[in-house]
Amino acid sequence: MTCEEAERLVMPYINGSITDEELEGFLKHIEHCPECREELEIYFTVDVGIRQLDEGTGTYNIKGALETALELSRQRIHTLELLRTAVYAVNTLCFWSVLMVLFLQVRIWEQFGF
Repeated sequence: MTCEEAERLVMPYINGSITDEELEGFLKHIEHCPECREELEIYFTVDVGIRQLDEGTGTYNIKGALETALELSRQRIHTLELLRTAVYAVNTLCFWSVLMVLFLQVRIWEQFGF
């Protein structure tokens, strides 16, 4: 992911409207690009600060709130990867199970002369 693409995804990330595929690339880019990370921190600080002013409540540890949000996003990506792996494993088991049933059925038909 380029810096331009990451910068385009800063606000969707903050608003929670980023797709899972975009989120994965965005997080990887943010971890390795200090300029984009700084831009995310600035936008996040402004957005959270404005929301807290509007609501009259909130935490004053905005940097901590960003770290919490990023950690939750990383956990989401990790969970999705585990889910993809589980789906792949189940699909593979189903395929081999169906293949084995067909093989056994053909053997039964052969025994009875069908």
